[in-house]
Amino acid sequence: MRILVCDDEASLREMLQILLRREGYDVDVVDGLHAARDQLGSSDPYDVVITDLVMPDGTGMEVLDAVRARSKDTQTLMITAYATTEQAVEAMRRGAYDYVQKPFKNSELLATLEKALEKRAIVAENENLRAQVKSRWSEGQLIGKSPAIERLRDLVKRLAGSTTSVLITGESGTGKEMVARSLHFQSPRSDQPFVVLNCGAVPENLIESELFGHVKGAFTGATAAKEGLFRAADGGTLFLDEVGELPPALQVKLLRVLQDRRVRPVGGSDEVEVDVRVIAATNRDVEAEVEAGTFREDLFYRLNVIRIEVAPLRERQEDIPVLANYFLQKHAALQGRQLELSAEAMRWLAQQPYAGNVRELENIVERGVTLARGKTVEREDLGDSHPAKKAGAPSEIPEGGFDLDEYLTQVERELLFRALDQSDGVRKKAAELLGMSFRQFRYRLAKHIGPEVGDAAND
Repeated sequence: MRILVCDDEASLREMLQILLRREGYDVDVVDGLHAARDQLGSSDPYDVVITDLVMPDGTGMEVLDAVRARSKDTQTLMITAYATTEQAVEAMRRGAYDYVQKPFKNSELLATLEKALEKRAIVAENENLRAQVKSRWSEGQLIGKSPAIERLRDLVKRLAGSTTSVLITGESGTGKEMVARSLHFQSPRSDQPFVVLNCGAVPENLIESELFGHVKGAFTGATAAKEGLFRAADGGTLFLDEVGELPPALQVKLLRVLQDRRVRPVGGSDEVEVDVRVIAATNRDVEAEVEAGTFREDLFYRLNVIRIEVAPLRERQEDIPVLANYFLQKHAALQGRQLELSAEAMRWLAQQPYAGNVRELENIVERGVTLARGKTVEREDLGDSHPAKKAGAPSEIPEGGFDLDEYLTQVERELLFRALDQSDGVRKKAAELLGMSFRQFRYRLAKHIGPEVGDAAND
């Protein structure tokens, strides 16, 4: 560990150098602000800088500024006399780790130094994790080799530097959130928050507070103020998944925020300015919903400045082997195993229709990893064939044709009831099994058993 000591008292510099070297630290010493600036500028970043607060040629505050200009990870300790404690506290507000008051015990200084080094290690680890997350959601995370995925990677790269709103559309499970994360982590906002809200997963009476926050006492149960997700995402990106699930009243308020870039918490009178890039996603036909009057046209145009359509997996089958191997390595690593897919298992995976798209493929591969007995995931480890095949899909289209709409209705009905059976009748769990919101599940179920019965359960 490298430490720099800055103090105008020669005896104190010498004492600290001997003490810290005896503890195994690599120590440099300087006698004031100017020497500290020279040393910081000509050396690799230090782990900790220990500086006197008052010196003839400058202050510890100026040393602190020089340290932070060189390396934000370096921790700074202030040494101060009793009369300058308030200045030391002010230095901590400006970024110093702590201060030690003169005269100090060696044990006190060493204990404070050890804590500063622990803080330095935590900061470095957090930076490393942020770099890993950024790398994970970089261009390479949009996995595949099909023309569709190549076009998607190129479009994400071109849009990442913009602050323009983006609407991502596509079937459930195609990876819309992955595209949103890639947009964020390739953008200049990558070091700022990426905040996600699934609009279909929050009860209607709470979603306004979730988005815009509330003041204390705004409603029953509001025992403390809450800032809301727009303010939590300030400077970064807010991803509104399943935006088509927003109730009409919230659509109006969201439109206002997108226009004015200001939010007003529930129960509050003051508006707060926010700098947020909004990316929305939906698996619905938004144009049809606009025409039907269930989604505001003005909000649609505000969100749909740029449209990204994510192709279903069945339209980019070249990606299935690449994705399958990626998920195999991912889940095998999580379980501490090294596995490969058998040729038969890979052939079977390539033949599936994947109504659940990439999410379904990952679930199948994870199952295989979990059940594999040796070093190879075999065909039988992957489970049964796709439910749609069991629902009576014809092996070939009859000469006289058949009613596709009726067939799809039967498939939907069977899957809805199968999900209810697997979840013991709990509709929220059934909706999760099918990758949809509770409101979507309730709406689809009502088409088959009637709205009164469909809405009867309070899950």
